[in-house]
Amino acid sequence: MKKVLIANRGEIACRIIAACRSLGLKTVAVCSEADAAALHVEMADERVEIGPAPARKSYLDKAAVLEAARRTGADAVHPGYGFLSESADFARMVEAAGLIWLGPDAGTIAVMGDKGAARKAAIEAGVPVLPGTAPLGKAVGADLDALGDEIGFPLLVKATAGGGGIGMRRVETPEALADAVANVQAHAERTFGDGTVYLERFIRRARHIEIQVFGDGAGHVAVFPERDCTLQRRYQKILEESPAPDLSEDVRAAMKAAARRLAQARRYRSAGTVEFVYDAETEDWFFLEMNTRIQVEHRVTEMVTGTDLVGMQLRLALGRLDDLAEEYGVLGGHWAIEARLCAEDPEKNFLPRPGRLERLELPASDDTLVVDCGLRQGDAVSPHYDSMIGKLVACGPSREAAMERLDAALAEVRIEGVATNAGFVRRLLALEDFAGAAVHTQYVDANLARLLAGESAAA
Repeated sequence: MKKVLIANRGEIACRIIAACRSLGLKTVAVCSEADAAALHVEMADERVEIGPAPARKSYLDKAAVLEAARRTGADAVHPGYGFLSESADFARMVEAAGLIWLGPDAGTIAVMGDKGAARKAAIEAGVPVLPGTAPLGKAVGADLDALGDEIGFPLLVKATAGGGGIGMRRVETPEALADAVANVQAHAERTFGDGTVYLERFIRRARHIEIQVFGDGAGHVAVFPERDCTLQRRYQKILEESPAPDLSEDVRAAMKAAARRLAQARRYRSAGTVEFVYDAETEDWFFLEMNTRIQVEHRVTEMVTGTDLVGMQLRLALGRLDDLAEEYGVLGGHWAIEARLCAEDPEKNFLPRPGRLERLELPASDDTLVVDCGLRQGDAVSPHYDSMIGKLVACGPSREAAMERLDAALAEVRIEGVATNAGFVRRLLALEDFAGAAVHTQYVDANLARLLAGESAAA
């Protein structure tokens, strides 16, 4: 492996290019017409424009990405996160073209990308799953009432092909179930081309805990300290931290063991994340899903363990990963917390606010802070892609120190030309409930009016 094509854009493309450079690997950036002058394009050794601005005509165009690899003589493809990163078809196409796919094998991506198949795989690996149904097609009929009664209300209707809160609806009463199933099926058919859904128990005071894993493809799977991604809005993560506060050592150990069993059962290769939902009232926990790619929040894990997950992906492909441990622990006293800085307007229902960054001043990275950003002053936040400007990841000798460092870093942010969520995130950091680990995945949505007004929220 000598030349890597990065099938992505923005801060994750910049991150991968830097990791390649540190290992002496050449890089190829692909870009849409809108990104022709983007930072990741400037950083790469070569660039190929692959289509117009809409992602479906550029970054999601499998044939165009593969043609770019052929033209430049790239021998590997790193998908980053989003776009084609969890496309089993694309992974197969890359390997069929004789290229190295820097991710798990296509079969694992296909299984874990299907919620029904992923649940089955978790059960077979002895990993607890939430009470739920088998996948349901359109001909459900009167069976719905019995299924709903068996699971209990409230419950969630989920699209099997969904993820990140997309294709999901909460149902409070039996009377609302049939309409909710029909609506989610229709939405899933339009969005994913697959209208299959299933029902699953809803936990009122849920926390979102995830375990980073890394496998060598031969059965050796390393596990890392857990990340807590509980503070979310509409199932989209806002703050991520490691380790998780107020979690017993027994639960930590059990989650890690479960994540390792699941990954070992698939002979998992490369980086991945096993996500769990934790019931703060009962301390029960259940498998949620597995993300077969590098995560947005991977820097949190890197900061508390002193590892380089992207570098490990590259070294695995190079045959140089001969130091993969069984488990990576938290470096003495370290705590890390990440905030996603987005071009969105909290006062207007968090609508994305694309536009030109007339001013962009971010704090400098140092031993206590990593700033990942794929944009520069004068660049535009495009309406065609995700609204994330960058990530700020702070660490400290304690949770309180890490929170203070992140707040201080956010206070240094100076952005003009677009609205951002920086002030809103600082309000969340200042909450007593957050400091006391008393939040849950519905906390922000349930208290949004108070939070926007700068008032204390009620857990």
